Amino acid sequence: MKHGGDISLAAAQFGEGADRRWLDLSTGIAPEPFPLPDFPTDAWQRLPQQGDMDQLLSVARSAYGAAPDSPIVAAPGTQLLIQLLPLIRPGAHVSILGPTYSEHQICWWRTAASVSVDTETESLDAADVAIVTNPNNPDGGIVPPGALHSLAEQLAKRDGLLIVDEAFADVVPATSIAPIAGMPGLLVLRSFGKFYGLAGVRLGFALGTDKDIAALATLLGPWAVPGPALAIGARALGDDEWAEAARLRYCEQAQRLDATLLSFGFELVGGTTLFRLVKHDRAAAIHAELARAGILTRVFDNEPKWIRFGLPGSAANLKRLELGLQSVLSPASAK
Repeated sequence: MKHGGDISLAAAQFGEGADRRWLDLSTGIAPEPFPLPDFPTDAWQRLPQQGDMDQLLSVARSAYGAAPDSPIVAAPGTQLLIQLLPLIRPGAHVSILGPTYSEHQICWWRTAASVSVDTETESLDAADVAIVTNPNNPDGGIVPPGALHSLAEQLAKRDGLLIVDEAFADVVPATSIAPIAGMPGLLVLRSFGKFYGLAGVRLGFALGTDKDIAALATLLGPWAVPGPALAIGARALGDDEWAEAARLRYCEQAQRLDATLLSFGFELVGGTTLFRLVKHDRAAAIHAELARAGILTRVFDNEPKWIRFGLPGSAANLKRLELGLQSVLSPASAK
């Protein structure tokens, strides 16, 4: 799976777009960011403070439903944690529930004895390290928390590890296994930037056992998260009212996006309320034509009929997408 979100690369490939304003629908980043708070300028001037880190971690535990003493570490983005995890379990036989976010496979190949991508959870319990993205990217598939709990228990009996990547769990908190983080055999990743629409802040978390979290903290070293990110993260994660309103808002927007896509003959495959995965025989051509009009979507080499749309956000952006699709397809056109 190729990455989305790089407008500079899209512009180099497809041109600057019809009006030089790109509408980026290639990511699962929320279209409406959490309002940035005012914070002291010394957050930029001094090294990150341990007290600020402690506050962020406390707020994060609460936001994710983890125990107040659950071992947790913050990093400058979940991507870095994904890159570091293979260093704490070198030589492992790794099984990934897929297809999913490709960086898991890419990063584990650097240290693993073997890496396989499996389509059934039943295939994961024989691995040393099992990886599940929940909800999954790109199809939004969900493995029930109870099944993940049982899998972690099985792996723990032979010192194995289940890694659950919950990058999109903020939109469906009931799917999260973070409340039992700290049990043997389990490590949970949480991403900040997607749900809060602040990917540029670069903030992510890992929750797990004392041993694994300590190992990640050692690899990260001191001052890994900048002071402004500590302040922004603590404020956003502590705002339950904003989060609940955002969940409702994104659900409504996803329904409107579905209606638009279905009217143009797309077949819904899945997704979350931050992105919708659909199928069309002309997916690659649609992606390219929309990109030439300055609308970036996501396509997949392993599934050439799939195309993924992030939320447009505003009514004006949804209308722009409709006009773009009209230039490529007629409403209710045959798939």
